[in-house]
Amino acid sequence: MLNQNRQPMAEKAANNSSNKAKESPIVSTRAGIPQRQAIALISDHADPAADIGKEEAGGQNVYVRQVGEALAKLGWQVDMFTRKTSPDQPTIVQHSDHCRTIRLVAGAEKFIPRDELFQYMPEFVEAFQKFQTKEGTNYPLIHTNYWLSAWAGLQLQASNNIQLVHTYHSLGAVKYPSVKKIPAIASTRLEIEQQILEKAHCVVATSPQEQEYLRQLVSQQGRIEVIPCGTDIDKFHIISKTEARIKLGLNPTDQIVLYVGRFDPRKGIETMVRACAASKAKTSGNLKLVIAGGSDPEREDGQEKERIQQLVQELDLADQTIFPGQLSHDVLPLYYAAADVCVVPSHYEPFGLVAIEAMACGTPVIASNVGGLKFTVVPEETGLLVPPQDINAWAAAIDRILTNELWARKLRVEASARVRQNFSWTGVAIQLSDLYRRLLAQSMMDERVWSLWMPTSSEASNTTQVLNALTPVENLTKAS
Repeated sequence: MLNQNRQPMAEKAANNSSNKAKESPIVSTRAGIPQRQAIALISDHADPAADIGKEEAGGQNVYVRQVGEALAKLGWQVDMFTRKTSPDQPTIVQHSDHCRTIRLVAGAEKFIPRDELFQYMPEFVEAFQKFQTKEGTNYPLIHTNYWLSAWAGLQLQASNNIQLVHTYHSLGAVKYPSVKKIPAIASTRLEIEQQILEKAHCVVATSPQEQEYLRQLVSQQGRIEVIPCGTDIDKFHIISKTEARIKLGLNPTDQIVLYVGRFDPRKGIETMVRACAASKAKTSGNLKLVIAGGSDPEREDGQEKERIQQLVQELDLADQTIFPGQLSHDVLPLYYAAADVCVVPSHYEPFGLVAIEAMACGTPVIASNVGGLKFTVVPEETGLLVPPQDINAWAAAIDRILTNELWARKLRVEASARVRQNFSWTGVAIQLSDLYRRLLAQSMMDERVWSLWMPTSSEASNTTQVLNALTPVENLTKAS
């Protein structure tokens, strides 16, 4: 736990942000949609309108975008706020009539790594408040995503009467023990991750395992509700493997092992590559390794991709490996359907969107036995769970699925059924919508109760007489 007696860096930064008087929550005054309640989703670095698969575009981007669009379909007016990273980006991206991404200027309009963004968050909060004033819209409920957005949410909570909801997406307390170099911002992140759990009206954990980590590693205080991530079951669904391979130009007899995600050492791609090199499928089968994900040669993900490509060469896998690059969501379902198995070898995942996308397409998943993946993947029913970074265990798991077609077919059926029953974005949005409505209703109830205890001047003397007439115990109860 954190030292509560010292003034944290997060508090010092808070002094730079606006400190307006608390305002009562009101419905959006935007013309034309008075019947819709406006809410804000904040995702500082993960732009909901970004291309998925690049260095800072992954599961969080998908989560915020899909949740926002699904909530809009349920009747909310959803504004999703992120940071502008290029002067060429449009300030507002309209996804539907009632859902949009708003890019705020905070720092230079260029890509800035997450670990260097905190210093610009006061500007982000100021830009958010200016946008509210310009639009004439107040957001009685704000759902923040990731610790940087949590800081912004805490500042807004301090100056406005809002209901604050938070989703972590990643936990510093879990991440830092597994990295070689801990960034300078680490202590600040840990402070804020504790503050948001204790001060938000509700934290949304995406799996029971994440909830357990929060209680063990962050704080025993604070309200947590478990609402999983989802996937677009209309887009990700079972497709004939033969049909998918024909469309992609892949050999129908290949034994395809698929990885989808960012190029990041923590994603465990090296483990997966070494496992494929050690597998029986490499020497006695028709192994084909597909490593899909976008990258930029000038950024860290580009350097990691180059390292993986060199490793593929060293392990004599070059002729059996494909790097198709960034895959759009239009073609991604075909790759899932074409694969014999999808691997998620991450060192840690709070949930694992790739796993449920693959399962929705009827593809068995081998995943690291960590975090939310233990909730997403049901071992022996929808795939297998393997210790992270255990090359031999990964090789054995890959061979097991590739060499047992009858069992693999059963896994495909169960995998698809599990996603349809538990992980649709519509279902996720319904649960979030219910949470939002309960919080807003409680807020209004609290406000009404408080107003009953704030008498007008003409009533004040009578109220005082009544309170004075109570016994000490009754008086204390009323005042508490």
